[in-house]
Amino acid sequence: MRKGKKNFTPQVLQEVEITDAGAEGKAIGRKDNMVIFVDNAIPGDIADIQILRKKKSFIEGRAITFHHLSDKRAAPFCKHFGICGGCKWQNMKYEHQLFYKQKQVVESFTRIAHLEIPDISTIIASPQQTCYRNKLEYTFSDYRWLTDEDMRSESRDSINMNALGFHIPQHFDRVLDIETCYLQDEPTNLIRNGLKEFCITHGLTFYNPRRHTGFMRNLLIRNTTLNETMAIVVFGEANEDNQKKVLDHVLEIYPSLTSLMFVINTKNNDTISDLDIQCYHGKPFIEEQLGDFLFRIGPVSFFQTNSRQALNMYNIIREFAGETSGKIIYDLYTGTGTIANFVSQKAQKVVGIEYIASAIDDAKINSKLNNISNTCFIAGDIAKTLNAEFIEQQGKPDIIITDPPRSGMHPAVVEQLLQIKPERIVYVSCNPATQARDFAMLTSAYKIKTVQPMDMFPHTHHMENIVLLEKMKNN
Repeated sequence: MRKGKKNFTPQVLQEVEITDAGAEGKAIGRKDNMVIFVDNAIPGDIADIQILRKKKSFIEGRAITFHHLSDKRAAPFCKHFGICGGCKWQNMKYEHQLFYKQKQVVESFTRIAHLEIPDISTIIASPQQTCYRNKLEYTFSDYRWLTDEDMRSESRDSINMNALGFHIPQHFDRVLDIETCYLQDEPTNLIRNGLKEFCITHGLTFYNPRRHTGFMRNLLIRNTTLNETMAIVVFGEANEDNQKKVLDHVLEIYPSLTSLMFVINTKNNDTISDLDIQCYHGKPFIEEQLGDFLFRIGPVSFFQTNSRQALNMYNIIREFAGETSGKIIYDLYTGTGTIANFVSQKAQKVVGIEYIASAIDDAKINSKLNNISNTCFIAGDIAKTLNAEFIEQQGKPDIIITDPPRSGMHPAVVEQLLQIKPERIVYVSCNPATQARDFAMLTSAYKIKTVQPMDMFPHTHHMENIVLLEKMKNN
C-alpha cells in the first residue's frame, strides 16, 4: 500500500501470455505494445499480472493468478524457492533453462551489438544441477524475514527472530533463515544449522545491520572435489571466550574440517579481504584438483564457483588458444592464475595481470605448486598497466586471454588490444551483453571464429560464454 493512499488498489493486467525469459531472470510478456517484466512466471504461462512499477517503455510486475501453466514448468525442489531469490529458474525444466541462456547470447550479439556471428555451439550443461557451488556465504541477523507460513502461525509472537541464511533481495537488513540449501554439498547444512542452534541456546547475539551491533556476523563455507572443507566464522566484535566456544563447537559439529578460520569485522561492510583472517584449526587453505593441476584456495581466493564445470571451461579455453608452443600469452584479469597455469605447458611465457595483489600472491603459489616456471604475474590496474612500455618489457603477445568482470573490459584495454593485435583473443565472460559491446569495438581488426556458451550456474539466468576472435588477414 502506498503511503498516504489508503484506498490505493494495485492495477492488474488480465491474462498476459508470457513469451520469453530475459534479463535478471525475469519472464517477459506483452500487453498493448508494452513490454512487461514479470516475477514468478515462465514462458508459456498465461497469468494476471499485478503492476509493481510502470515506466515509459516497460512495466514491472508479478504473476498473481494463473489461467494456464506452461509445459516448461518444473516443481521447485527447495522450500525456500520464491523467497530466497537465489535460484529464480528452479521452476523451469533444465533443458529450457539452457535454451534461454543460449538465446541470451544470440540476442546480445545480433540485436544489441549488431554483430555477424557464426553458428553458436550448443551450450554445455553443468555436470551437476544441484550442490554445484564450492563457496557459500551466510549472514547472521537478529531481524529474520517472516514467511507467509510464519505470518499465519498462531505462535507468531513467540518466533525467534534470529536467522542464519541469505539476504532477501532488495532488503539489506532482512535475512531469510535457511533450513536446507541445495547449492552446496554437505557439510554446509550440517554446520550452518548446528552453529545457529548453538548460538541461540547460548544467548550469543546475532548481527544487526542497521545498528552495526552483534557478536555473530557471517559464516563462509568453501569445499573442493577432493573433499576438503574450509569454514570461516566472522565475528562482529571481539570476545575471546565466546570466540573459542563457537569455534570449538564448529569442530564438534564437523571434526573433519580441513581448515577453520575466523576474523573479527567491526566495519560497516561485510568485506573481509582487508582484515586479518586467522587460522584456528588445520591448514590456512584447501586444495582443488582440476585435470593435472593442483590449486591452493585461501579464505579470500577467487576460484570459479562450479569446480566440475570449471574444468570443462579451462579445457575449452586451452583449445581455443590453439598452438602455444614457443608463444607468449597474456592472461588479463588473471585472478589466482588458474587459466594462466592451465595454458602454460608449451608456451614460451605466460603473463598474468590482475589488480588484486593478494590474488597475484595466490597465482604465484599455484605456479610453484605445479612446478610451472614460465609464468609471470603482475599486480596492477590493467587499463594503466597494459601499455607500450609493459609490452616492451614482457614481449609482444601472440595470444591474449581475457576474463573480465561482469562490466566487461575498460575501453582503454580494448583500445590497447587493437594496438597490440595478437593473432588470437580468447574472451571469457559471465555477461554476454558487455562481451558483445566489447566485440563491437574490435570488429575493425577481428572476426568472431567460435562461440561456446556454458552453464556454470544452474537454476539462475547467469552463464559463461567463451569466444575465439581471430585477427583478420589485412591487419
